[in-house]
Amino acid sequence: MASSSDTANAVRGFVPPQNDDERRLMRRVEELCCVAVSRGIPRYTGFLSDREQSLAQAACNKAGCSCIRFWGGFDAAERRVLCIEPPDAWQEEPLAYLQCTAYGDKLPTHRDYLGAILGLGLERSCVGDLLADPEREDTFYAVILADKQEFINAELTGAGHCTVHTACIDALPARLAESRERTLQEATVPSLRADAVLAAMLHTSRTRAAEYIAAGRVEINHLPLKAAHETAYAADIFTVRGVGRFKLAAIGGKSRKDRLFISFYQY
Repeated sequence: MASSSDTANAVRGFVPPQNDDERRLMRRVEELCCVAVSRGIPRYTGFLSDREQSLAQAACNKAGCSCIRFWGGFDAAERRVLCIEPPDAWQEEPLAYLQCTAYGDKLPTHRDYLGAILGLGLERSCVGDLLADPEREDTFYAVILADKQEFINAELTGAGHCTVHTACIDALPARLAESRERTLQEATVPSLRADAVLAAMLHTSRTRAAEYIAAGRVEINHLPLKAAHETAYAADIFTVRGVGRFKLAAIGGKSRKDRLFISFYQY
């Protein structure tokens, strides 16, 4: 029987594809792996969510392809492109960057910029992370697919209620990565039940956390959390609709009162 320490430090296993879209993604990745390896040429996907990255990794494992990396333009990127790059193959740069400067009284938000870019007729997979400049409130940066840079630069003229000027840039300013360093928070929980962990993250009661779960507002690793008693594991990502996203960074030992130490951060 596994000890409580073993359980506390376990990692949630891979969850198989849940729908046709996820199955198609895995088949597509397997095909890209076969083409890249057999022809010795690099192949890339569009931007993938955390859940999609997990599926893509599983598809690469199934195809026996190890010459891969996930890249989103900077180390802490959430949305990333799967890069399948056989040894000695010529290299491509799959990503590009735009600087967006807004002019107006009510400056655009992340949602405004994303809506404006997708409103050009592009799919979500064409757009990676959108980053606010910590030193200039009128400026955002967009990580995008390289083959969409010129189009977006030419067509994106506004976001929200503002006029927007865009410029192609070679790389993101270093200060952006520094500004995205997340503050690690610590708490103690009576157990690793999902409602207990969620309550600690939200600084609320377990009853309130259970209500969020029962209402279908909570996902773990981009899959619906079906029951409050499910176990949480290190590296799990909690998404609470209308509230935010949290990551269970680590699970520690127990306190004198037999409570578990956890550390987490909010996206």
